[in-house]
Amino acid sequence: MIRVTNEDFNINDLIRERKTSEMGAMVSFIGIVRDDGIERIELESHQEIAVEELEAIRDEAFAKFPIKTVDIIHRIGDLTIGDNIVLILVGAGHRREAFEGCEYIIERLKERVPIWKKEYTKDGERWVH
Repeated sequence: MIRVTNEDFNINDLIRERKTSEMGAMVSFIGIVRDDGIERIELESHQEIAVEELEAIRDEAFAKFPIKTVDIIHRIGDLTIGDNIVLILVGAGHRREAFEGCEYIIERLKERVPIWKKEYTKDGERWVH
């Protein structure tokens, strides 16, 4: 599943759906809005292009690593401290491949996917990359 959405996600449901008997590992990455002086963030994206780029990154990960499943959910909209931002879930036969695939995906996502973040603080707002 590749999705850019305003809706939150439930990692436990997704793990339950993706587990198979041939997997020895599932690695997840959850990005969360942290309290580093901000009050909230606003995430915007060109959803169609973002989904296409996430699909390309997923396909690259499948080509580079012996992984079995990849799910990427990235939220957009207004988020506050503690809200989930992004979920990457990678299943593989062994932990090393799952970890390597997950790291590859998050690094490419940060570099290439057109999702923009505006931070709101008590002193104002600013766009960040």
